[in-house]
Amino acid sequence: MRKEHLFISFFLSTILCAGGQAYAQSKGTAIAAIQQEEIRKDLFTLADDHFRGREAGTLDELKASMWVAEQARKAGLEPAGDDGTYFQFYSLVRERVSDRSTVKIGNRTFDLWKDVIVWEPCFAAVDAPIVYVTNPDNADEAAVKGKVVALQFTEQGQSDPRKVIPWRYVSFVVRDWAQKLANKGAKAILFVSDDRAEQAWNRAIPDRTRGTYRIDGRPSRQFLKDIPIVWVKKEALDLVRTPNQTFQANIYGEAFTYPSVNVVAKVKGTDPALAKEYVLFSGHTDHDGVREVEPGKDSILNGADDNATACVALLAIGRAFHQLPAKRSALFVWHGAEERGLLGSYYYAEHPTVPAQSLVAVLNADMIGMNSPDSAGLLGITPPHLNSSDLASIALAENEKGPKFKLDTAWDKATHFEGFYFRSDHLPYVRKNIPAIFFTTLTHPLYHTPADEAATINIGKLTKMTKWMYATGFSVANAANRPKIVEGFKLEK
Repeated sequence: MRKEHLFISFFLSTILCAGGQAYAQSKGTAIAAIQQEEIRKDLFTLADDHFRGREAGTLDELKASMWVAEQARKAGLEPAGDDGTYFQFYSLVRERVSDRSTVKIGNRTFDLWKDVIVWEPCFAAVDAPIVYVTNPDNADEAAVKGKVVALQFTEQGQSDPRKVIPWRYVSFVVRDWAQKLANKGAKAILFVSDDRAEQAWNRAIPDRTRGTYRIDGRPSRQFLKDIPIVWVKKEALDLVRTPNQTFQANIYGEAFTYPSVNVVAKVKGTDPALAKEYVLFSGHTDHDGVREVEPGKDSILNGADDNATACVALLAIGRAFHQLPAKRSALFVWHGAEERGLLGSYYYAEHPTVPAQSLVAVLNADMIGMNSPDSAGLLGITPPHLNSSDLASIALAENEKGPKFKLDTAWDKATHFEGFYFRSDHLPYVRKNIPAIFFTTLTHPLYHTPADEAATINIGKLTKMTKWMYATGFSVANAANRPKIVEGFKLEK
């Protein structure tokens, strides 16, 4: 090689090395901008009683979303919602049981929401004899057709370990037996509490009075259509089993439309071509609102971990991108109505405010501030949930560089009883074949209780999770190639 070529080669390598060092230093400076105290301040604000649990379809959710949008604006993020705003509004259709509904067994009238729970809204007039069964699988179709089939809650056939939680036990039994009895011609299904179901009664009332929610284009979450599912307390068991007993009910449904909203913001990329592509950071704003889970106790479910932690993490990541933009653009979506069935993320996946093909990857966070300080979950890295090896590899590599969390991979397996992979906002994007992963520190005893308060969150761990998520997204946003989908990728359900 000629001397001048050696000199040019040495000069270029020196420049590239210096550029690489400067880039690394800049990235480090941006990560350092993710401040623990700022995260703490945002968390205690968003998870405060002021927002009353941020229930989807209420003014509380809208008020919290306005706060998130204002913080995004202050952080320098540009609006990326509809019509030049930070907002993408959509309608929630709420269907619930009307208080005009009546239930009578024999000569006794049952007071709705006190003595009887109607499981889901429908329109039905029933006047029929009761047939009591002890084994729904063996119930004779000819004997139950046109009758009201009564049964006591039972563990029979329930192998799911989650049945130890009374509310889940009740839900599993209703799910498993109602459809089977309806298929045999039952006019209505009447469940009677056992001891475990009785423990779920107070939890069930605020949930059932709210009813079910959906958006246009998404199926109803109801089990049956116009076949009432009714639940009475254990003390009514002898009445229900009385020979030649009758059941009379007039069940009415009613529907309302409420607004919900996604908050959408962005930081433009620096590369003229790659800036047209987006790395999407995802979380959800809503939680469960005000519910009297236990009479006389705290009734506001503030959802500090679920999911105020992710909301404030996205704000911190946005500030870091504003300080040091990447080649690709960063898109931030705070979804609404996640607790109603991932409705905000399903809506955005169907109606993105940027071209759908421009979405390079989705990094979703849900519950990222609890459990052991050195452990975490990263879902979407184990087949069949692994939809992008490229994206998973980047996330795993960034974990090794930084927080070095011990990853609990069991929750990512198709065989895990919680089915946790299917319960957060990355899922609608995965179903659109967009590379996605799910950052989480998993469930805990305070999950969906009034005790999920800001004071219980490990702010240090939350900050580490935020930095890990940022570093992963920043690497994806600067990669030469966008992550690829695993060939033949298909979820188990």
